[in-house]
Amino acid sequence: MKVIDILQEASRRVYSNVKDLAGTKESGGNFGRGAGGDISRRIDIVAEKTVLNYLKEIKFDCIVLGEECGRVELSKKPKGFIIMDAIDGSTNAVRGIPFFCCSLAFATTNKLSSVTDGVVVDLSKGDMYYATKGRGAFLNGKRIYVNKYKKPVYVVVGLDISGISPKMLERLSPIISASNHIRHLGANALELAIFARGLVDVFIDLREKLRVTDIAAGRLIALEAGGYVVDKNGKSLDSSLSYNKKISFIAAANKKILNDVKKKLKIDN
Repeated sequence: MKVIDILQEASRRVYSNVKDLAGTKESGGNFGRGAGGDISRRIDIVAEKTVLNYLKEIKFDCIVLGEECGRVELSKKPKGFIIMDAIDGSTNAVRGIPFFCCSLAFATTNKLSSVTDGVVVDLSKGDMYYATKGRGAFLNGKRIYVNKYKKPVYVVVGLDISGISPKMLERLSPIISASNHIRHLGANALELAIFARGLVDVFIDLREKLRVTDIAAGRLIALEAGGYVVDKNGKSLDSSLSYNKKISFIAAANKKILNDVKKKLKIDN
């Protein structure tokens, strides 16, 4: 079985197990803080256990890096790493806001750049975004691309400012003042997926709050759809898979948009 098939099947099982749980009283609760530092909710635990149980069932030799479970070694001879955010957008999921997802990726080494396969499933609709390195990005079997129009009818900017510092908010002010259509929907992995689909032209998160689990799959899907994904210094985004590593990024549909954002943010690269 191909790695992408494994990720897809695990994602389908998560969708099956949580689609009726989201938005209910039972989806919440406080199960302590997960490895990522956030409070674990019941829906998070159900989703992660679904993935872990499936990987154990098929005896897939890997190390799992999960938002809640942390590092779980499923084999003494792992083929690589499963990078898992079984529920990205937990607040949305618990409240019943229909924008949350399951994000799964596979990396051959301890580097974000070594991710070879990624799947993001919209858990409110069941839509599946996926990519294998060098083979393009897809939504439900159909090839997808970032928005390559030079002059779209509306330029839509994704901007995550949740919990942002006043200093960073000031730095982003040129982006905010120049943008008439700013969006943030509460699940970075899924937002990278809809960026890859061409629904958003640029997506920016410079908060230094994200972990690899949040964007490992979305980054690959965005790149395979023809987009650019760079770090806060304008260089190609890469990172170790460590939980201690915090990530910022800019995803842009084309070079012109990327250069415009870099100019507004005074990134010299």
